[in-house]
Amino acid sequence: MKVSIIIPVYNEEKTIRRLLRTLEPVKEKAEILFVDGGSTDRTLNLIPGEYTVLKGAKGRARQMNLGAEKSGGDVLFFLHCDSEIPEDAIEQIETVMRKYRAGCFGIAFHSKNIWMKCCQIISNHRIKDRKIMFGDQGIFIRRKLFFEMGGFPDLPIMEDYQFSLTLKEMGVRIGIAKKRIYTSDRRFAEGGRLRVMWRMNRLRAMYRKGVEIERIAELYRDIR
Repeated sequence: MKVSIIIPVYNEEKTIRRLLRTLEPVKEKAEILFVDGGSTDRTLNLIPGEYTVLKGAKGRARQMNLGAEKSGGDVLFFLHCDSEIPEDAIEQIETVMRKYRAGCFGIAFHSKNIWMKCCQIISNHRIKDRKIMFGDQGIFIRRKLFFEMGGFPDLPIMEDYQFSLTLKEMGVRIGIAKKRIYTSDRRFAEGGRLRVMWRMNRLRAMYRKGVEIERIAELYRDIR
């Protein structure tokens, strides 16, 4: 099966180099597309010409949907720019997709902070217990299923959460890769780890209660 890695970027000059290093072992095994949302820093200059770069409107959902439309993979793998994937990420995905139509990786942080360890445990348990996966866990899905469900909802925030809820409503089983993705804790470190964890849980609760998405987006500070 052909895997397309779709990476939305916006002003990521501080993280793009590390991502490029983590892509080295997989770049010959998968199609890789960067989708820029109008970066004003050096992000685009730092992406080597060997990779496909698309330009679209800012908004993670819109960027990922554009990447999916322009990709050619049987499996679509959505990856955040501040993530580090294992060297055998493609093989991990292929193994999961033999039995499932959608899946993700477990998540881990390089930080030794106790709250980040708690966040790691809760996030990984959430996949198994509540069948909910988030974008920083590296969502991958069969191309046909992705377009059947209409892709990511055009929301300013919570697009990955609603994506998981829709899969759950459709009865789609979620597979989990054996290895984990390491992701940056910058959002937590800058906002105060415990406070950010509490705030994210509160925002998800507000979303479930039907609070207007624009109000939720206002409460979620754009750290980029």
